[in-house]
Amino acid sequence: MKIRNVLSLFDGMACGRLALERAKIEFEKYYASEIDNYCITVAKDNFDDIVHLGDVQNWREWEIDEIDLIIGGSPCQGFANQGKHLNFDDPRSKLFFDFVDILNHYKPKFFLLENVLMSRKQWTDIINEYMGVEGVLINSKLVSAQERKRLYWANWDISQPSDKNIGLGDILTSNHDWSASYIAGRKINPLTQKREDSNPDIPYTQALHVKDNGDDKAYCLTTVQKDSIISNKPPKSRIPNAFVDLEMGVDWRYFTLLECERLQTLPEGYTKAVSDNQGFKMIGNGWTVDVIVHIFECLKADHAKSI
Repeated sequence: MKIRNVLSLFDGMACGRLALERAKIEFEKYYASEIDNYCITVAKDNFDDIVHLGDVQNWREWEIDEIDLIIGGSPCQGFANQGKHLNFDDPRSKLFFDFVDILNHYKPKFFLLENVLMSRKQWTDIINEYMGVEGVLINSKLVSAQERKRLYWANWDISQPSDKNIGLGDILTSNHDWSASYIAGRKINPLTQKREDSNPDIPYTQALHVKDNGDDKAYCLTTVQKDSIISNKPPKSRIPNAFVDLEMGVDWRYFTLLECERLQTLPEGYTKAVSDNQGFKMIGNGWTVDVIVHIFECLKADHAKSI
């Protein structure tokens, strides 16, 4: 399949460009709007043909045309469970309306929008109305070793990917039998290992939570590394003072940068142009590339039917 130009909004580290390549969709130019210099550095390191446009809020100054495909994942902090639930009052989530304005201006043949699974249905309903289609929920665990539920809006039919049966042990560089875990502020009764958030006699600690070993997937990567780690403690454990009590045998570790790249189905070394800290951050903000590849393959199949 060949299209004219692609416009990627909130481009990040050019996961969309990588997915187009894997899906074997040819295009003339790939325009990218991004303001994070570290992301731009990684994008340039991997693709020297991207035309960078700068801030999406300056889109009226762009001199581009013949856009066949617009893609983007507008900032989600106002919708995510980890956020403050400001929804469309959050200035970052308001950028969704820039996406809509740009879509209405260029009127591309195809569009794709990604965002988090939202805790309030009315937020999703608002986006459905503006996009003119309903979002499709896909969990990255079907194509990777990571739990990552995201909504995708596109003007073509999106099916569910086939399960590639990739387990956590498949992407780890060591500790292959360790379990997915995370660390969060909790009140944990040390005797029962149960949460007692309303108990005034139990202090908040940074507690280690270990997943049931029947589910061999990492927790969703975010920009905070402790949100998704691994541990050799028993499944379903809840252990207080994860940071303080390392010497007491609370054995856990962060994912390596290479493991995070694998969890997002990125090529190994994709983020090598920046520091590890910046790499972790942009991977947590990024797309699971093989999910986008599948969505683009759905586009190819849908387009072939119309020819």
